[in-house]
Amino acid sequence: MDIQQSLESINYWAVLVAALSAFVIGGLWYSVLFAKSWMVENGFDEEKLKNSNIGMIFGGSFIFSLIISFILVLFLGPERDAAIGVTAGFMAGFFWVASAMGITYLFERKSVKLFLINAGYHVITFTIMGLILGAWK
Repeated sequence: MDIQQSLESINYWAVLVAALSAFVIGGLWYSVLFAKSWMVENGFDEEKLKNSNIGMIFGGSFIFSLIISFILVLFLGPERDAAIGVTAGFMAGFFWVASAMGITYLFERKSVKLFLINAGYHVITFTIMGLILGAWK
């Protein structure tokens, strides 16, 4: 793979939209779908969450999402398409991210339930990011 070709093939709007998709998925995942379970498993309550530095959390998350999106599109390469994007996104999310998280969760003795919530978010997010980046050249 020629890095120059990969850099020239990037659609930066797709990178931005893929990064923003992490927020949409996260908003649904951690509020509508799994909010109560996630809070219980982390030992959070509403008061603790309200006293967080929301700017740092969301700003940092967006920067990390941009980094993920940019590197994922480079990984997909200039010949990418929707099928390659969704497959590579799923595989990166499931086999790299979730597996790495699993190791950490084992040593930190975190619950399987929390692992499934958090790893599931990343698998879905990477899959959708890959789809966006592969389809929107």
